[in-house]
Amino acid sequence: MDHSGSLVLIMGIAVLAPLLAHGVARWLPVPLVIFEILLGILAGPDVLGWARTGEVIDVLSQLGLAMLIFLAGYELEFDRIKGDTLNRSLWAWLISLALGLVIGTLLALGGGFDRGVYLGTALTSTALGTILPVLRDCGDLQSRFGKVTMAMGSVGEFGPIIAMALLLGGRAPARSAVLLVVFAVLTAAAVLWALRPKPPWFSTVIARTLDSSGQFAVRLVVFLIVAMLGLAQVLGLDILLGAFAAGLVTRLVLTGAAPGSSAIVLSKVEAMGFGFLVPIFFVVTGIEFDLDALLSGGRVLLLLPVFLLLFLLVRGLPLWLLAPRDLGRTDRCALVLYGSTALPLVVAITTLGVEDGKMQPGEAAALVGAGMLSVLIFPLTALRLRSGAEGRTGTRTKAWAGGDESW
Repeated sequence: MDHSGSLVLIMGIAVLAPLLAHGVARWLPVPLVIFEILLGILAGPDVLGWARTGEVIDVLSQLGLAMLIFLAGYELEFDRIKGDTLNRSLWAWLISLALGLVIGTLLALGGGFDRGVYLGTALTSTALGTILPVLRDCGDLQSRFGKVTMAMGSVGEFGPIIAMALLLGGRAPARSAVLLVVFAVLTAAAVLWALRPKPPWFSTVIARTLDSSGQFAVRLVVFLIVAMLGLAQVLGLDILLGAFAAGLVTRLVLTGAAPGSSAIVLSKVEAMGFGFLVPIFFVVTGIEFDLDALLSGGRVLLLLPVFLLLFLLVRGLPLWLLAPRDLGRTDRCALVLYGSTALPLVVAITTLGVEDGKMQPGEAAALVGAGMLSVLIFPLTALRLRSGAEGRTGTRTKAWAGGDESW
């Protein structure tokens, strides 16, 4: 199938996946992203061979990943994760990074630190965009547990992006740090602009064009995304850092300039992201998944359950140790499971590792496979732990099954 036919097939999979997720939810609530990746694998070269990627599809896939990270950055509310909880979150992630780098270097089997850093960094991530809809749908997002989980997850999303910029750019760490400081200064300038009071006409234009062809607010959001992506690329940093920063700046702009319209604008951007770009990213992830390498047996197949356990060890153990003392045993277990859920950044890091020749395709497939299992198993288990403790199993399972388009 040519590239245009592959794009049609990818969008067909994007339409089919939520239908399957809705049907299966009667028996087992499975995240939508699992269906998107599995159907991509089925249509890919290792199974049916119907779809292949190309330059246009790869660009759309990268934009989908950038949109996913942008929305994760937009979800951050720094006023809710400050103080002791933020300090604990930072220390937990730094311990995870140290553990991950040591274990990744050991697993590299002689490949050294340069190879181990890809494995180690991937083990420290948290799929904030995956767990936030679960917390929101089951009513936990505004609770004490939800605030702690959001803080831990936010650092688990932002930390690996910083680590990628410092460690995975192919440059000396000192030069990467200088470029990162320059990016931070420019981002801070954008934040200061976002915090400044906007003239009355600014809010008026946003309100008047919300339902017209003008769509000023949506165009402004897209401009901010492209501008921050371009800034990151010019400085030689990963575009994911630019996408995350764009989410932070956009939230401040919309909250300050159009507080009454920000939810509507966000829903339009989410529709563009989750309705078009993000599904392409996950389906393409499935198409490019090296199933043959994973099923070839030997060390690669053994690595899949090993990586799944390492998510719990590297990311989960520090969360357990540094969780606020007011959380009970059940909440700590649920926090570990939510925090150890990983996939989008795992895909991004393994893709970079394979492209740079630092990771074998089989290792990348095992890591992505473990990330898929973590998305499938960990949030559902955490949800049932919490619902069992509070006696609301039926309500929470229904909330999960109802889902969110970001699945």
